Amino acid sequence: MLYIFRINTCFSFLNLDVIITITTQESEVSFVLIAQANLKECLVGGYDLHVHSEPSHVTRRLDDFEVLQQASEVQMSGIMLKNHYESTAGRAALLNRSGQYSTRAYGGIVLNWPAGGLNPYAVESALKLGASFVWLPTRDAANCLRYGNMDGDFFDRPGISIFDRDGNILPQIYQILEIIRHHNAVFATGHVSPEEAVSACKVARKMGVRTVLTHPEWGRTKISGEIQGALAKLGVFVEKAWMNIAEGECTAEEMIKNIRQVGCEHIFISTDRGQKGRETPREGMLQFVAMLMENGFTPQEIHIMIHTVPEILLSEKIAKCA
Repeated sequence: MLYIFRINTCFSFLNLDVIITITTQESEVSFVLIAQANLKECLVGGYDLHVHSEPSHVTRRLDDFEVLQQASEVQMSGIMLKNHYESTAGRAALLNRSGQYSTRAYGGIVLNWPAGGLNPYAVESALKLGASFVWLPTRDAANCLRYGNMDGDFFDRPGISIFDRDGNILPQIYQILEIIRHHNAVFATGHVSPEEAVSACKVARKMGVRTVLTHPEWGRTKISGEIQGALAKLGVFVEKAWMNIAEGECTAEEMIKNIRQVGCEHIFISTDRGQKGRETPREGMLQFVAMLMENGFTPQEIHIMIHTVPEILLSEKIAKCA
């Protein structure tokens, strides 16, 4: 029987940063120490495209300023700010205009009810303001609500589906995809059902839209590695979120298997962190990198997932900022 205990900590008061992994199998015990200095090198110039921060309708651990400050301290290039109920494009623009941080903030919009649901006008508005990502419904998706409310949900509402009663994709989705394509932005699947996500990815790629499959290891949006791989062959990029491992939604072994099946060149890793009482996004990314290193991923492979793929997704925005 295999038991894995992972303890991740920064002993800042000793000026010593280590990650300790304790693995016991039967009577054998092994200890692996990885210097965080080496891990932080992997973050230089990298991106986290899924971070939750204040202001938020749900209590978060850090605000926008603190997230950007922590990312700047390890010389990351960019952070994607995500809010389930409002566009973060304006917040990102102000943070960047302040000139206080070397890390750039990026914004997006989630098509939950406060944005009007599957609302092309909200999409056009957010992208006009500089948003980079458009997510299908998350907390308000019919699929998500089938599992019940998530912590912090504060109103009752009907679920949003991208299918009509006959199982066909709604006309609004095509309108939204056309707007995203026009602005060279990114379309992401949010918390819709696996069936909806797969259908949306196929339509988006057929229309030539940059497309992301959102954290398919999360329990409410779980999609097999085989299907992830098939979507990757269509040009879909697949998000791998640290939170799914940290919260026990999937095992490290499952995550590793799926990454290998999809291929690093089709994947970006994110944290989906910011929850109160949990590690910070920066800490989460360091833990994710440590786990990948422990399981045989090379620095080059990690670079692809932290740097190369995010840069492909954000290429239009990066070019405008150059």
